Amino acid sequence: MPRTLTVSDEVRALAPGFTHVVIEAHGLRGGPSTEASSALLDDATRRLAGRLAGRAPHEDPHMAAWRGVYTAFGAKPSRTRNSAEALAKRALSESGLPRINLLVDVYNAVSVARLIPVGGEDADRVEGAMRLVRATGDEDFVTVAGGEETVEHPAPGEVVWRDDTGVTCRRWNWRQGPRTRLTEATASGVFLLEGLAPMPVADVERAAAELAEFLQKFSPGARISVGAPESADGRARR
Repeated sequence: MPRTLTVSDEVRALAPGFTHVVIEAHGLRGGPSTEASSALLDDATRRLAGRLAGRAPHEDPHMAAWRGVYTAFGAKPSRTRNSAEALAKRALSESGLPRINLLVDVYNAVSVARLIPVGGEDADRVEGAMRLVRATGDEDFVTVAGGEETVEHPAPGEVVWRDDTGVTCRRWNWRQGPRTRLTEATASGVFLLEGLAPMPVADVERAAAELAEFLQKFSPGARISVGAPESADGRARR
């Protein structure tokens, strides 16, 4: 079974329509982007365009819900977009989606096609339990600015993912830290799919199933487990 990721009561109160699904995978075959992973991203862009049917990403009801939650904890969603909206905007631009590495390409493809925030962490670099909390403002977030490693601190009340060492992702799913990100050498990963009402729980499950299928395709023999969707009240849902 995949590891448990905890969600604090403060976050549950902020976003009662929140549901997440965790995938844990071991024996992954990382590496640079490939023609196959690039093709996944191209297909995801086509699927996104069909889904939006001419609308801007922020006009999708699921993205609008994320904007509402971002506003509730003090972020400006037009400046700090959730990861799915940011990727969707990039996909529809002239520059298109970036090619990062094989594993990141795979989960980005699911995020764009399904318009759902998806994150990936190197399980071997996560220290202790992962939890979603509202920050005190004292937590460390190690990032890189201008080519130099630097330490930032989230704003008090900001929603962050963290482990025992510090913040792994700021503003819920806006910016991931380099310490735990998936690289070409990653062999074990934790993937998180996050949904808000009005997205049906079944849609989050379908996105997780698709990601698990892609991971198995690109890493034959990998051990992949998909958790049950957990709702904002802390209960597994089926």
